[in-house]
Amino acid sequence: MNHASKQRRTRSKALVALIAAGLILTLSATAAEAADTDAGMALAIDVYERPDGNDAATRGSMILLEEGRSPREREMVTLRLDRGDGETRTLIRFDSPADIRDTALLMHDHARDTTDQWLYLPALDRIRRIASNRRGGRFVSSDFFYEDLQDRHPSQDVHRVTGTETIDGAETTRLESVPRDNGEESVYSRRVRWIHEETLIPIRVDFYQNGEEPTKRLEVQRIERHQGYWTVMSSVMTDLESGHRTELRIDAVTYDQGIPDRLFVTETLRDADAADDYIP
Repeated sequence: MNHASKQRRTRSKALVALIAAGLILTLSATAAEAADTDAGMALAIDVYERPDGNDAATRGSMILLEEGRSPREREMVTLRLDRGDGETRTLIRFDSPADIRDTALLMHDHARDTTDQWLYLPALDRIRRIASNRRGGRFVSSDFFYEDLQDRHPSQDVHRVTGTETIDGAETTRLESVPRDNGEESVYSRRVRWIHEETLIPIRVDFYQNGEEPTKRLEVQRIERHQGYWTVMSSVMTDLESGHRTELRIDAVTYDQGIPDRLFVTETLRDADAADDYIP
């Protein structure tokens, strides 16, 4: 074998080795990404299935906070019923002030996919179905979108664990979630949640809308255990562009009362007293 042939053979071996090394790195990266995705789905399911009772009723308030304006406080009650197999019913009703009193939102979260929402407007005595293209609308002028109130199933997103972080002394796992349908069923392009390792409660959530920076942020301020269930007692949603904030506070909560299914139908939206026996 002449010298030129030896050089060509050496270069060929080097090229094969380089390609093999690149393939190994690619496969390793792919395997690592798959592992992060598998861990992400497992964590998302754990968060979704976190024990929170068969039903719950709360009494509390929503406070709108804006620079240069006095806080606007609204008293509200909520009821939730877990019907099993991913079917959840939720009712939110406002008690005060007068301009929003008896306004109510009913939600039917269906297994693994869609949510039906109806808004009752007492001034018009009208029940309005919330169309899917309005999921990015603000709920009663707050910083919560209608979509934020839905019970989103883990199967609707691709999840990935992106690290761990300590927030206010609490150990958290950072979980990124991207809609599987390229955002057609979500107003958000992705969400990043900081999952509190002890309680499995997301104590911070950053919401993205087709940009590199989050547009909204949810921060949990206080967690308490009631009847054995970890409960978010205070949280704030911030519009990061305007600085406008909405605080949710729970003053009282009761779990597992046996709340009846009949309270979660559109006919009861007009009956402000229908759930009185279950409000703490």
